[in-house]
Amino acid sequence: MAGRELNAQEVRLKVDPRTLGISSTDELEALEERIMAQERAVRALDFGLNFEDLDFHIYVAGTASLGASYITRSLVELQAAKRDTPSDWCYVYNFKDPDSPKALELPPGRGKELQKDMADLVENLRQRIPEAFEDEAYLTRKEKIIREFNFKRAKIFEELEKKVRAEGFILNVEPTGMMIIPAKEDGSPMTPQDVAELPEERKEELKRKSEELQKELNATARRIQQLEKELREQLKRLDREVALRIVESYIQELKEKYAGIPGVVDYLLQVQEDILKHLDDFRQRPAPPPPMPFPMPVPQPSFTRYEVNVFVDNSETKGAPVIFEPNPTYTNLFGAIERKAQFGALITDFTMLKAGSLHKANGGFLIVRAVDLLKYPFSWENLKRAIKTRKIYLEDLAEQIGIFTTKTLKPEPIPFRAKVILQGDPFIYHLLYLFDETFREVFKVKAHLDNWVDRDEQRTNQFLRAVAMMVKRDGLLPLDASALARLIEFSCELAGRQDKLSLEFPVIQDVIKEAHFWATREGASQITAAHLEKAVREREFRANLPEEHIQEMIEKDLLKIQVDGELSGSINGLSVYDLGDYSFGRPTRITANISLGKEGVINIEREADLSGKIHTKGVLILAGFLRERFVYDKPLTLTATICFEQSYSMVDGDSASSAELFALLSALAEAPIYQGIAVTGSISQKGDIQPVGGINKKIEGFYKVCKAKGFTGRQGVIIPQANVKELMLKDEIVEAIRERKFHVWSISRVEEGLEILTGKPAGERLPDGTYPEGTVFYLVDQKLRELAERARNFAKAEKEEK
Repeated sequence: MAGRELNAQEVRLKVDPRTLGISSTDELEALEERIMAQERAVRALDFGLNFEDLDFHIYVAGTASLGASYITRSLVELQAAKRDTPSDWCYVYNFKDPDSPKALELPPGRGKELQKDMADLVENLRQRIPEAFEDEAYLTRKEKIIREFNFKRAKIFEELEKKVRAEGFILNVEPTGMMIIPAKEDGSPMTPQDVAELPEERKEELKRKSEELQKELNATARRIQQLEKELREQLKRLDREVALRIVESYIQELKEKYAGIPGVVDYLLQVQEDILKHLDDFRQRPAPPPPMPFPMPVPQPSFTRYEVNVFVDNSETKGAPVIFEPNPTYTNLFGAIERKAQFGALITDFTMLKAGSLHKANGGFLIVRAVDLLKYPFSWENLKRAIKTRKIYLEDLAEQIGIFTTKTLKPEPIPFRAKVILQGDPFIYHLLYLFDETFREVFKVKAHLDNWVDRDEQRTNQFLRAVAMMVKRDGLLPLDASALARLIEFSCELAGRQDKLSLEFPVIQDVIKEAHFWATREGASQITAAHLEKAVREREFRANLPEEHIQEMIEKDLLKIQVDGELSGSINGLSVYDLGDYSFGRPTRITANISLGKEGVINIEREADLSGKIHTKGVLILAGFLRERFVYDKPLTLTATICFEQSYSMVDGDSASSAELFALLSALAEAPIYQGIAVTGSISQKGDIQPVGGINKKIEGFYKVCKAKGFTGRQGVIIPQANVKELMLKDEIVEAIRERKFHVWSISRVEEGLEILTGKPAGERLPDGTYPEGTVFYLVDQKLRELAERARNFAKAEKEEK
């Protein structure tokens, strides 16, 4: 049983430009649809966007490299354009509760109208009301009322003065009040000395009369106060009557204009009543600016309470709003209550309320990246509250935290009627779904983006049309047929399979733009395959410095990698280093030692706390393989150690488990392994070789080492058969395989790999449970029997000594 060596045609998809049937993207019809081959996600988004229930919000699961933002916004914008424009929202002064500004909902564009109408109202009244109070008719009526008052008051004083003189007293009226003074016979007032010289009987008489007259004075004072009160009320009624005719005419006009809009007419009536209560503010004509050069502020009445804060203005919005919030802080999402400093204190009012993204998205759609939103716990929790309660509360963040703040406002909450689209990795969706109950209750629609699509004729045509759309949209040079063929190959490289096209269009678009740069630098009129290849290699060069450093260490023998000769218990495994923007493969020397013992297979990485759980599982699996194949008729009296040499960081994954098994079997059988062949693949307990990730990077990494140390013609890599369709090796490696400088074998069983590595057959189990002589498994079985026999003899000797 032997593995299969792959030929040059199998290790890379090569697209013949002639098969495309076009010479450049100029001949392609640009893809009209904004999204290619995401039917599952599109159906989910179409359902979520059109389903009116506001408990069905959407999570778009897909990485940024798939163009999740573009896909989401494109579909949402198409849907939003079909919808009605939502209402404006305004905050106005609450005359009943000034600390709780009132929210008014108006048809789109009417908020600014109301704001202007109220500003015009105040301006007109400040002009008209003073004029009305300066009018001759008003002054005549006012003078008549005052004259009648003065007449009545004078008559009262006249009657009182007669009574006082009749009793021998003089009435003295002063601004501070009225008082009576005893009079002499000639009518002049008595002095205190005159009173003191009077006989006692006369004093008593004056005292009695004085007390009686004082009562009369008090009664008269009350009558005067009542007259003054009536005067004030009459003047107030007159002022109200005169002002009402003016105010009511303006208010009535506004009531007719805004009839049918809930809350506005009631607000206008409250405005009318408040103006009539504060007529004195309007009776003052606007003061001219103070003279220069030393202007001083002149106190002015405030008309702020009649202003309108257009909180959300949809006058310019076409269809439903689509709001993308890139920085979802609490303030950016829920708005703010701003303040200004005045005389050393921070003050605020309803005109300083600022809308957040939730308010602006009302009646439409709000798009937020999940990872950005989760950075701000208060944003996330309050967003869920808004969705659940369907109300947007505008509150100070300090109040939510519980920090003492200055006096603030509590604006009336606005109804929340938007669809929220969260966008993020599938992993974040998984975590939220498991651990956040509210998330499950409100984000009920999952739109999952696919990473790739089958590379058939229809999809390839769509792919090329999508490329033509990018070229046209971004004003790039056209791609010729060779460039399009290379771009298809690059898409397969991204997908990691020959039979798939990657849907990572942002990455593909960036490569096209970079190729455009290199083409224009050369003065070319079209982008060719050479320009695309240049763009791809330059991208790698900008990111592969760590790889070059490791390669240099291998070439200088600082990292011990042997690619020629034969050794027992030693093999080259392959691993992938992921740097985020770049990944690369490199070989790692794996060794195995055996001895008599009972510990079984020891994973040195695990003992040193450098083994991940998956790697530890892989080592346990190969121990299971040994037991299933060789210890059915004898005890396993073995201690074997397996080590990743010169590895000082965490090792995880099971892609090296087959290489570890080959090293262990080689050590047991004392069958040397050719060091020029590296191995990757995971293993099952039954000996099946299973697929692994990063296959192309692993092969490329070992190829570079072999090239640096010198080709022997025998070097290559063994890979799982299931990974063959994922091969998209670089042209240089393909050429080396064609020239037989380098080789790639595919295997599906352990036995196939052993034969390639050792040059000996692995051996099939005979009916009696043994293996044919000369096979690797025969040698392993013999070694385990030998170790078991030694263990028995050692135990027997120990027993006899006792």
